[in-house]
Amino acid sequence: MKLLVDMNLSPRWIGVLTDAGFEAAHWSTLGAKNAPDSEIMAYAKATNSVVLTHDLDFGAMLAATHGEKPSVVQIRAEDVSPDAIGMQVIAALRQMASELEEGALLTIDPNRTRLRVLPLQPRG
Repeated sequence: MKLLVDMNLSPRWIGVLTDAGFEAAHWSTLGAKNAPDSEIMAYAKATNSVVLTHDLDFGAMLAATHGEKPSVVQIRAEDVSPDAIGMQVIAALRQMASELEEGALLTIDPNRTRLRVLPLQPRG
């Protein structure tokens, strides 16, 4: 699985993710630091990468566009450092790998992990 780490997360995530066996790149090495989220999403889709972010806008973009790719992993925690939540993120990535390959929105917070398959459907 290829992961694209958003600007709002530390580049330290790259070492943690690659040590766990994932291919990972930080956006700061690929594009403009002030690039709009839509550019990051387009790059992730073109490279079949999963976006790892702390930004809720990516999930909102998937909902608004009914997008099927790229998958997005949102970390919802006060401390988003790899030291604080890295093990939980890696466990969730491994557990949900097939769903993320197909297209999913994965939300990870310190108390729970929630997966929604893409495209997102309105809750009824």
